[in-house]
Amino acid sequence: MTGIRIAITQPTITADAVENGKTVRSLMRKAAAGRARLVQFPEGMLSGYAKAQIADWSQVDWTTVRTELEQIMALAAELEIWVVLGSAHPLTPPHRPHNSLYVISDAGALVDRYDKRLCSHTEITHFYTPGFDPVVFDVDGYRFGTLLCIEINFPQLFAQYERLGVECLLLSSYGANEPFETKAAAHAAINCYWVSTSLPALPDDPTPSGLITPAGLYTTQVAGQSQLAFATIDRDDPTMNFPLHAARPWRAIATKGEIYRSRAVTDPRSTNRTAL
Repeated sequence: MTGIRIAITQPTITADAVENGKTVRSLMRKAAAGRARLVQFPEGMLSGYAKAQIADWSQVDWTTVRTELEQIMALAAELEIWVVLGSAHPLTPPHRPHNSLYVISDAGALVDRYDKRLCSHTEITHFYTPGFDPVVFDVDGYRFGTLLCIEINFPQLFAQYERLGVECLLLSSYGANEPFETKAAAHAAINCYWVSTSLPALPDDPTPSGLITPAGLYTTQVAGQSQLAFATIDRDDPTMNFPLHAARPWRAIATKGEIYRSRAVTDPRSTNRTAL
Protein backbone atom coordinates (compact mmCIF):
# COMPACT_ATOMS: atom_id res chain seq x y z
CA MET A 1 0.00 0.00 0.00
CA THR A 2 1.32 3.43 -0.93
CA GLY A 3 0.65 6.55 1.06
CA ILE A 4 -0.21 6.75 4.75
CA ARG A 5 -3.35 5.41 6.41
CA ILE A 6 -4.98 7.53 9.10
CA ALA A 7 -7.98 7.10 11.40
CA ILE A 8 -10.44 9.94 12.01
CA THR A 9 -12.67 9.83 15.08
CA GLN A 10 -16.08 11.22 16.00
CA PRO A 11 -16.57 10.14 19.63
CA THR A 12 -18.71 11.37 22.51
CA ILE A 13 -16.98 13.76 24.93
CA THR A 14 -17.89 14.02 28.62
CA ALA A 15 -16.77 16.13 31.59
CA ASP A 16 -15.06 13.04 33.05
CA ALA A 17 -11.41 12.76 31.96
CA VAL A 18 -11.32 9.11 33.03
CA GLU A 19 -14.26 8.27 30.79
CA ASN A 20 -12.77 10.31 27.95
CA GLY A 21 -9.43 8.56 28.39
CA LYS A 22 -11.10 5.15 28.12
CA THR A 23 -12.81 6.25 24.90
CA VAL A 24 -9.53 7.50 23.45
CA ARG A 25 -7.70 4.27 24.22
CA SER A 26 -10.52 2.14 22.84
CA LEU A 27 -10.47 4.05 19.55
CA MET A 28 -6.67 3.92 19.46
CA ARG A 29 -6.85 0.13 19.59
CA LYS A 30 -9.41 0.08 16.78
CA ALA A 31 -7.27 2.45 14.72
CA ALA A 32 -4.19 0.30 15.22
CA ALA A 33 -6.14 -2.85 14.37
CA GLY A 34 -7.12 -1.13 11.12
CA ARG A 35 -3.44 -0.47 10.35
CA ALA A 36 -3.67 3.30 10.80
CA ARG A 37 -0.40 5.11 11.46
CA LEU A 38 -2.10 8.15 12.99
CA VAL A 39 -5.41 8.71 14.80
CA GLN A 40 -7.01 12.15 15.16
CA PHE A 41 -9.38 13.24 17.94
CA PRO A 42 -11.65 16.30 18.34
CA GLU A 43 -11.03 19.52 20.22
CA GLY A 44 -11.28 19.16 24.00
CA MET A 45 -11.45 15.36 23.80
CA LEU A 46 -9.52 14.50 26.95
CA SER A 47 -10.29 17.32 29.39
CA GLY A 48 -13.73 18.25 28.07
CA TYR A 49 -14.39 21.46 26.18
CA ALA A 50 -15.03 24.83 27.80
CA LYS A 51 -18.61 26.14 27.50
CA ALA A 52 -19.85 22.61 26.82
CA GLN A 53 -18.65 20.20 29.54
CA ILE A 54 -16.58 22.75 31.50
CA ALA A 55 -18.17 25.85 33.03
CA ASP A 56 -15.16 26.70 35.20
CA TRP A 57 -11.61 25.31 35.28
CA SER A 58 -11.92 24.64 38.99
CA GLN A 59 -14.14 21.71 37.98
CA VAL A 60 -11.21 19.97 36.26
CA ASP A 61 -8.96 17.53 38.10
CA TRP A 62 -5.71 18.25 36.28
CA THR A 63 -3.91 15.39 38.01
CA THR A 64 -6.43 12.98 36.51
CA VAL A 65 -6.08 14.58 33.07
CA ARG A 66 -2.31 14.14 33.27
CA THR A 67 -2.63 10.51 34.41
CA GLU A 68 -4.96 9.73 31.52
CA LEU A 69 -2.61 11.47 29.10
CA GLU A 70 0.32 9.38 30.35
CA GLN A 71 -1.71 6.19 29.82
CA ILE A 72 -2.55 7.31 26.29
CA MET A 73 1.12 8.00 25.59
CA ALA A 74 2.09 4.56 26.88
CA LEU A 75 -0.54 2.91 24.68
CA ALA A 76 0.68 4.88 21.65
CA ALA A 77 4.10 3.31 22.17
CA GLU A 78 2.59 -0.14 22.64
CA LEU A 79 0.48 0.13 19.49
CA GLU A 80 3.13 2.08 17.56
CA ILE A 81 0.61 4.69 16.44
CA TRP A 82 0.71 8.50 16.34
CA VAL A 83 -2.05 10.32 18.23
CA VAL A 84 -3.32 13.88 17.78
CA LEU A 85 -5.45 14.57 20.84
CA GLY A 86 -7.51 17.60 21.80
CA SER A 87 -7.37 18.77 25.42
CA ALA A 88 -7.03 21.85 27.56
CA HIS A 89 -3.42 22.21 28.71
CA PRO A 90 -3.00 23.73 32.18
CA LEU A 91 -0.58 26.59 32.77
CA THR A 92 0.84 27.91 36.02
CA PRO A 93 -1.96 29.52 38.08
CA PRO A 94 -3.49 32.05 37.75
CA HIS A 95 -3.00 31.76 33.97
CA ARG A 96 -5.81 30.15 31.99
CA PRO A 97 -5.11 26.92 30.08
CA HIS A 98 -4.28 26.66 26.41
CA ASN A 99 -6.79 25.03 24.08
CA SER A 100 -4.45 22.44 22.62
CA LEU A 101 -3.76 19.46 20.41
CA TYR A 102 -1.17 17.07 21.85
CA VAL A 103 1.02 15.43 19.19
CA ILE A 104 2.11 12.02 20.52
CA SER A 105 4.55 9.92 18.52
CA ASP A 106 4.46 6.17 17.90
CA ALA A 107 7.21 5.92 20.51
CA GLY A 108 4.85 7.36 23.11
CA ALA A 109 6.62 10.73 23.30
CA LEU A 110 4.87 14.09 23.47
CA VAL A 111 6.75 15.59 20.51
CA ASP A 112 4.80 18.85 20.20
CA ARG A 113 1.65 20.68 21.23
CA TYR A 114 -0.47 23.02 19.14
CA ASP A 115 -2.07 25.83 21.13
CA LYS A 116 -5.08 27.48 19.52
CA ARG A 117 -4.06 30.90 18.26
CA LEU A 118 -7.26 32.58 17.12
CA CYS A 119 -9.78 31.85 19.86
CA SER A 120 -13.40 32.93 19.87
CA HIS A 121 -14.48 35.98 21.87
CA THR A 122 -15.83 33.86 24.71
CA GLU A 123 -12.77 31.61 24.71
CA ILE A 124 -10.26 34.46 24.91
CA THR A 125 -12.18 36.54 27.46
CA HIS A 126 -13.24 33.74 29.83
CA PHE A 127 -11.47 30.43 29.26
CA TYR A 128 -8.17 30.20 27.37
CA THR A 129 -4.70 31.65 26.92
CA PRO A 130 -3.82 31.93 23.21
CA GLY A 131 -0.91 30.26 21.46
CA PHE A 132 1.15 31.91 18.74
CA ASP A 133 2.93 29.26 16.67
CA PRO A 134 2.03 26.78 13.94
CA VAL A 135 2.93 23.13 14.48
CA VAL A 136 4.13 20.75 11.77
CA PHE A 137 5.37 17.19 12.16
CA ASP A 138 6.29 14.33 9.83
CA VAL A 139 5.01 10.75 9.90
CA ASP A 140 6.41 8.22 7.42
CA GLY A 141 7.56 11.02 5.13
CA TYR A 142 4.23 12.89 5.13
CA ARG A 143 3.98 16.35 6.68
CA PHE A 144 1.00 17.26 8.88
CA GLY A 145 -0.19 20.55 10.36
CA THR A 146 -2.79 21.35 13.03
CA LEU A 147 -5.62 23.84 13.56
CA LEU A 148 -8.62 24.09 15.88
CA CYS A 149 -12.29 24.86 15.34
CA ILE A 150 -12.98 28.58 14.72
CA GLU A 151 -9.59 28.91 13.04
CA ILE A 152 -11.36 27.55 9.95
CA ASN A 153 -12.43 31.16 9.39
CA PHE A 154 -8.90 32.49 8.91
CA PRO A 155 -7.50 31.66 5.44
CA GLN A 156 -4.06 33.03 6.35
CA LEU A 157 -3.51 30.14 8.75
CA PHE A 158 -4.19 27.58 6.03
CA ALA A 159 -1.95 29.47 3.59
CA GLN A 160 0.83 29.51 6.20
CA TYR A 161 0.69 25.72 6.43
CA GLU A 162 0.86 25.43 2.63
CA ARG A 163 4.08 27.45 2.72
CA LEU A 164 5.39 25.14 5.45
CA GLY A 165 4.98 22.17 3.11
CA VAL A 166 2.04 20.52 4.85
CA GLU A 167 0.37 17.69 2.92
CA CYS A 168 -2.50 17.08 5.36
CA LEU A 169 -4.02 19.66 7.69
CA LEU A 170 -5.58 18.11 10.80
CA LEU A 171 -8.52 20.33 11.77
CA SER A 172 -10.07 19.28 15.08
CA SER A 173 -13.19 21.02 16.32
CA TYR A 174 -15.77 20.74 19.06
CA GLY A 175 -18.73 21.92 17.04
CA ALA A 176 -19.56 23.04 13.54
CA ASN A 177 -22.28 24.77 11.57
CA GLU A 178 -23.60 24.40 8.06
CA PRO A 179 -20.77 26.31 6.28
CA PHE A 180 -18.10 24.27 8.11
CA GLU A 181 -17.85 21.55 5.46
CA THR A 182 -17.89 24.12 2.65
CA LYS A 183 -15.10 26.13 4.26
CA ALA A 184 -12.97 23.06 4.97
CA ALA A 185 -13.39 21.84 1.38
CA ALA A 186 -12.50 25.28 0.03
CA HIS A 187 -9.29 25.42 2.09
CA ALA A 188 -8.32 21.95 0.84
CA ALA A 189 -8.92 22.89 -2.81
CA ILE A 190 -7.28 26.33 -2.61
CA ASN A 191 -4.16 25.08 -0.83
CA CYS A 192 -4.02 21.74 -2.66
CA TYR A 193 -3.62 19.55 0.41
CA TRP A 194 -5.75 17.09 2.33
CA VAL A 195 -7.86 18.40 5.22
CA SER A 196 -8.93 15.94 7.91
CA THR A 197 -11.74 17.05 10.21
CA SER A 198 -12.46 15.42 13.58
CA LEU A 199 -15.55 16.50 15.52
CA PRO A 200 -17.45 14.95 18.44
CA ALA A 201 -20.75 13.15 18.09
CA LEU A 202 -23.31 15.79 19.08
CA PRO A 203 -27.07 15.17 18.99
CA ASP A 204 -27.78 18.65 17.59
CA ASP A 205 -24.95 18.74 15.05
CA PRO A 206 -24.98 16.24 12.16
CA THR A 207 -21.70 17.47 10.65
CA PRO A 208 -19.60 14.37 9.90
CA SER A 209 -15.88 14.04 10.50
CA GLY A 210 -13.92 13.04 7.44
CA LEU A 211 -11.10 13.51 4.96
CA ILE A 212 -11.19 16.03 2.10
CA THR A 213 -8.85 15.62 -0.87
CA PRO A 214 -6.68 18.36 -2.42
CA ALA A 215 -9.40 18.57 -5.06
CA GLY A 216 -11.85 19.75 -2.38
CA LEU A 217 -13.93 16.56 -2.27
CA TYR A 218 -14.75 14.31 0.67
CA THR A 219 -13.19 10.90 0.20
CA THR A 220 -14.15 9.51 3.63
CA GLN A 221 -16.72 10.39 6.31
CA VAL A 222 -17.50 8.86 9.69
CA ALA A 223 -20.88 7.20 9.31
CA GLY A 224 -23.59 6.53 11.88
CA GLN A 225 -22.46 5.36 15.30
CA SER A 226 -19.11 3.98 14.15
CA GLN A 227 -17.07 6.77 15.82
CA LEU A 228 -14.14 6.08 13.51
CA ALA A 229 -13.28 5.97 9.81
CA PHE A 230 -10.10 5.14 7.89
CA ALA A 231 -8.61 7.09 5.01
CA THR A 232 -5.43 7.02 2.96
CA ILE A 233 -3.34 10.03 2.00
CA ASP A 234 -1.27 9.24 -1.07
CA ARG A 235 0.72 11.87 -2.95
CA ASP A 236 1.22 9.36 -5.80
CA ASP A 237 -2.51 8.85 -6.37
CA PRO A 238 -2.92 9.62 -10.11
CA THR A 239 -6.28 11.32 -9.49
CA MET A 240 -4.44 13.90 -7.34
CA ASN A 241 -1.85 14.68 -10.03
CA PHE A 242 -3.35 18.03 -11.05
CA PRO A 243 -3.89 19.62 -7.60
CA LEU A 244 -0.61 18.29 -6.15
CA HIS A 245 1.80 18.44 -9.06
CA ALA A 246 0.39 21.18 -11.29
CA ALA A 247 -1.85 23.58 -9.36
CA ARG A 248 0.09 23.73 -6.08
CA PRO A 249 3.53 24.43 -7.59
CA TRP A 250 2.07 26.98 -9.99
CA ARG A 251 0.20 28.81 -7.24
CA ALA A 252 3.42 29.04 -5.23
CA ILE A 253 5.13 30.67 -8.22
CA ALA A 254 2.17 32.98 -8.76
CA THR A 255 2.12 34.03 -5.11
CA LYS A 256 5.79 35.08 -5.24
CA GLY A 257 4.84 37.38 -8.10
CA GLU A 258 8.15 37.59 -9.96
CA ILE A 259 6.68 35.92 -13.05
CA TYR A 260 4.29 38.89 -13.30
CA ARG A 261 6.74 41.66 -12.30
CA SER A 262 9.18 40.47 -14.96
CA ARG A 263 6.47 40.98 -17.58
CA ALA A 264 5.44 44.48 -16.57
CA VAL A 265 5.43 46.98 -19.45
CA THR A 266 5.92 50.72 -19.80
CA ASP A 267 2.93 51.69 -21.88
CA PRO A 268 0.61 54.68 -21.39
CA ARG A 269 -2.27 52.56 -22.58
CA SER A 270 -1.57 50.32 -19.57
CA THR A 271 -1.10 53.04 -16.96
CA ASN A 272 -4.08 55.15 -18.09
CA ARG A 273 -7.02 53.11 -16.91
CA THR A 274 -9.62 55.54 -18.22
CA ALA A 275 -8.38 55.40 -21.79
CA LEU A 276 -10.51 53.79 -24.48
